[in-house]
Amino acid sequence: MARDTLYRKIAKIIEGQIMSETLRIGDKLPSLRSIQTLYNVSLNTATQAFIELESRSLIESRPRSGYFVSKTSKRKLLLPSVSKPRVSAKEKNPEDLINKVFDTLRYKNIQQFSLGIPDQSLLPIAKLNKSVIKVTRSMEGCGTAVEPAQGSVNLRRNIAKWSMVLEGKISEEDLVTTAGTMSAIFYCLRAVTQPGDYIATESPAYFGILQLVRSMGLNIIELPTHPVTGIDIAALEKVIHKIKACCLVNNFSNPLGSLMPDENKKQLVKLLTHHHTP
Repeated sequence: MARDTLYRKIAKIIEGQIMSETLRIGDKLPSLRSIQTLYNVSLNTATQAFIELESRSLIESRPRSGYFVSKTSKRKLLLPSVSKPRVSAKEKNPEDLINKVFDTLRYKNIQQFSLGIPDQSLLPIAKLNKSVIKVTRSMEGCGTAVEPAQGSVNLRRNIAKWSMVLEGKISEEDLVTTAGTMSAIFYCLRAVTQPGDYIATESPAYFGILQLVRSMGLNIIELPTHPVTGIDIAALEKVIHKIKACCLVNNFSNPLGSLMPDENKKQLVKLLTHHHTP
């Protein structure tokens, strides 16, 4: 805990120098060894401080040269305003727009921001393919065997081992693995809703969730959402008597990227628990 606090403290000091322009764009930062000596910390703590700054685009690493103040450190983008969902008497079908978005995926000259997928150049494709082939060869029946409906027993057993953080109360029989996030959301909603029910979600929300909810015959109540703090809990409280479930992404939602503060999360859980709302 002390090391965690220490590396953040070092990162905050350097951030302050960047913000005050004591360190300017392109300036070279002290080496990791210098930071280690200056603050009397381990090399690992110094490295973590730099990783923290790099993750926030304040500094950048240059091979064999060290760390420098990044050009993006001074970039200030305006936050979008809190969303104001409009209730329309005439339902609009978003399918045409979504189809247009997917149609652009075949054009290599267009930089894609419509889907949260990394560019292939950022991935070790060859190594991933090699690993997949290696694992497939070692599997029983080379991966052609039919798995249980709940998913791979071995995978679920290994996930259950991490339940030590939940006092070890989860076993492999308590877990279901899915083909992806959307499948997981589908099973969750199917377990707690019926066609015609209302659910609440952020606005804007990931279009895949909207498509899924529509296909299940559910209705959506869109909640005003702040780009930093997430949904307006007061707005949820006004409609909670109407809804059967909430489908929220509180950590770095797509497309806003909002991260709900812990205090807001506690209020949200307290509200949902009081009304027995999944």
